[in-house]
Amino acid sequence: MSSIRFTAQARRRVVALALAAGLAVGVAGCGGGGDDDKKPETTASAPQKDGTDPSPQEGQSDEPQAELKGPSGLILQITSAQRDAGGFVTVNGMLKNDSGKSVTVPSGVRGDETEVIAHGRSLGGATLVDSKEKKRYYVLRDTDGRPLTTTGLANLKAGEALPVFMQFPAPPTTTTDVTLQLPTFASATINITG
Repeated sequence: MSSIRFTAQARRRVVALALAAGLAVGVAGCGGGGDDDKKPETTASAPQKDGTDPSPQEGQSDEPQAELKGPSGLILQITSAQRDAGGFVTVNGMLKNDSGKSVTVPSGVRGDETEVIAHGRSLGGATLVDSKEKKRYYVLRDTDGRPLTTTGLANLKAGEALPVFMQFPAPPTTTTDVTLQLPTFASATINITG
C-alpha cells in the first residue's frame, strides 16, 4: 500500500486553505438578521474541556454512521465524514466511555510518529484506507507538526462523551467509502459526503 506524505510547503498550503474556508464560513455567519433590537437569549455555558472542538459540518447527523469499539469500554461513534472544497475530509464523531468507571484514553491513539507524539495525546494515529485506489491517508499536520485533530485527550468519566474530529487529505471524488483505522480500536467503513 502506498502512503501519502506532505512536505512542509504542502502542509502550509493545506492549513492556509483550511483557515481560508473557516474564515469564509465565519464571515458568512456574521450577517445581520434584522433582530438587532431583540435581547440575546442567555444560556448556561457548558464546562470547557481540554482539546479542540470539531468544526460544524453540514450533513452531520445525530445517528452515527459507524462505531469503532476500543479498549476498556471506549467507543468512537462517527457522525459525519465531509469532503471540503479545500481538498480535505473532516471526520466528526463522539468518543464515549461506555463503561461504569473512569477510563484513560490510551496513548496509542496518537500513533507512533515522533512529530505527532511531541504534541501530546491526540487522535493523530488515525488513517483512512481507500481500498479501491490502494492508498492510506494520514491525519494532516500543521506547519509545526501538530495533528489536525482533537488534542488534549486524557480521562473520560463513566458515561462521558467528548466531541472529536480528524482531518485527512481527500481521496479522489470517485471514492465514497473508506475504512477508518485508529490504533487500539476496531476498524470501520465510513461514507464520505460532499
